[in-house]
Formats: sequence, structure tokens, C-alpha cells
Amino acid sequence: MTSATAPEIRLSSGALGAEIRGIDLNALTDEQFELIHDTLLRHQVIFLPGQGNLEPEAHIAFGRRFGEVELHPYLPRLEGHPEIVVIDSDEGAKVDIWHTDMTFHQSPPIASVLHLVELPPSGGDTMWTNQCLVYESLSAPLRDLVDGLTAIHTIRVGTEFSSRAEHPVVRVHPETGRRSLYVNRLFTSHIPQLTRNESDALLEYLFRFSESPQFTCRYRWSRGDVAMWDNRVTQHYAVNDYRERRRGQRITVLGDHPTGNEPRWEHHVPAPGDRYWPDRVNAVEGY
Repeated sequence: MTSATAPEIRLSSGALGAEIRGIDLNALTDEQFELIHDTLLRHQVIFLPGQGNLEPEAHIAFGRRFGEVELHPYLPRLEGHPEIVVIDSDEGAKVDIWHTDMTFHQSPPIASVLHLVELPPSGGDTMWTNQCLVYESLSAPLRDLVDGLTAIHTIRVGTEFSSRAEHPVVRVHPETGRRSLYVNRLFTSHIPQLTRNESDALLEYLFRFSESPQFTCRYRWSRGDVAMWDNRVTQHYAVNDYRERRRGQRITVLGDHPTGNEPRWEHHVPAPGDRYWPDRVNAVEGY
């Protein structure tokens, strides 16, 4: 791979995703970074094939071009490089549920950079969904409703870590200004402006709609590939269709505070004697 020729960009699907060939992250130039940044904003997830010799220092430096790199609170890290989380299927790291990373934080990460270093002979693809396109495809009355709501996002990891945050159901991207649906199956507990039954029904519809094939792309990995996704406008799903080891190294770029419309209604207060369930907290082991 050489930077002497102009990088080549190929779209991955009609909904989102772009593959960029001709860039070596070990020798990334400012011009190449600007191309990557622009392509990420346009297509939500990018793929950089053939990065098999990516040095951990270069991986970290690439993430830092986008912002501060996170030290994850509970996942295993690469020895000598605490900024890099190791995602190892042999250790249970198989998250085959549609989700957006760490929405249970007040300021969720803006992006992740995943380098696949070991793959099974077949299987182990990853899918992404374009949450801007999902929002734009809702009917006008439903967009009007969700624009005025918030959602509670939660997690519990054994006794080691727990977190809770309230975010707009529709957030506005701070760089592009596009609006996107911002709820996910793994971490969204409920919509506090609604009754529990109303919240369950609306969220289930939004989850299913978000997962529709017309909003997705699917990437078949090769060893050494790098993927980066904009965590503000996507969900992703790791396809669990393999038995052999799958191992990756991930950088997470710390986030901004999700913003959107102010909620138009107060939190629902149950009438005396009504049963109102507490937060639904996901106990996550291999996330």
C-alpha cells in the first residue's frame, strides 16, 4: 500500500458505508485524514482494508485526531496500551444485539475504530444501520411525536459498573446538523413521558423499524481491516454465526452531550395505586 496514488472510495450499500483503499494508517497524512473525516460524515461508517501491519501507536494516534481516547471502565485492554480494548470472542465478546455504543453515559462516545486481527474462516460479519435515514423515513406525525420525547438508557455490569442517562429520542448531529433516531435495544430502558405500556409499544416499533434491511450495510471482514463508525448516527450488530476465534482491537473516541429538541411533556407520574416498573437495566457480560 502506498500514498503515491489517490485513495479510492467505493460505497458499501445504498444506505450507508464506504470503503477507502490506498491509505496506510501507519503513515497517515493530514490530507488523507481530512478525506477520511469527510467520508465518515457523509457515509456514517468507513472501512480501511489491508491494515494488517497497523501499529498500536498509530491506531491510538488515529483515534486522537478525532478527540480524546477513552480508557474503558471494565473491558480488557491490550498490554502496554490501555487505550486499546481487546474484543475477543473466546472471552465472550459477542454482542449480537443491535445497539449504539455506551448510550448509558451522559456523554456517549462519538466514534469507534475497530481493527480485526484474527478471524474465523467464515462468518463474523458486522452490520450497521443509518439512524438518520431511519428518522427521515418515519411519517411526519411520528417524527413530530418522537422529536418531543426523551429516553432513559441504562446498564449494569455485575457489581463493577452501572450507569444511567437521559437523552433525546431524536438527536442533532453537531457537525452535519442531521437528525437521527437515538434509541437502541441493548441500552434504552423506557421513554419517561409515556406510561410503561405506551413506552414499550413505541420503542418496539422504533427498534424493529431501525433494523429494517433498507437502512443497513453488512461488511465481510478480512484480517487487518479497520472499520470506523460515527456512534452518533448508527447502530451496529455483530453477526454470531461462527465458532472459531474472532479478535479485534478497538479505540473509542470520547463523546459530546447528545442534543435535540427540549421535551414537550413532563415525565409521566403514575396515578395512586398504578404499577409503574423501574428502569430496565441490562446486565451485560461480554459487551
